Amino acid sequence: QVQLVESGGGLVQAGGSLKLACAASGTGSTFSISPRGWYRQAPGKQRELVASISGRDSTNYADSVKRRFTISSDNAANTLYLQMNNVNPEDTAVYYCYIGWWGSTYWGQGTQVTVSS
Repeated sequence: QVQLVESGGGLVQAGGSLKLACAASGTGSTFSISPRGWYRQAPGKQRELVASISGRDSTNYADSVKRRFTISSDNAANTLYLQMNNVNPEDTAVYYCYIGWWGSTYWGQGTQVTVSS
């Protein structure tokens, strides 16, 4: 059974930084080669892709977070991270990590990020 547990959300002031973590269990060593990443959903808006990793190190970012957010993966610990720098109120949302594993997509429970102006 694959499980994803997010942590690191909270309240941060505009211009500040926050680091989210997503600990995966049940994937074994295939974590490092599975597509994985972060989505977010703001109130009244559709869920949108923030950043993703395909394979071992190919990354992709939404235009709105490029040069501010960095996705990384500690494959020894089966943990995915999202470093968020220079945040703004438009980054306020619930952030979800996901992993594609053996034809299914698994999601974390979500972590709230609130950016105050």
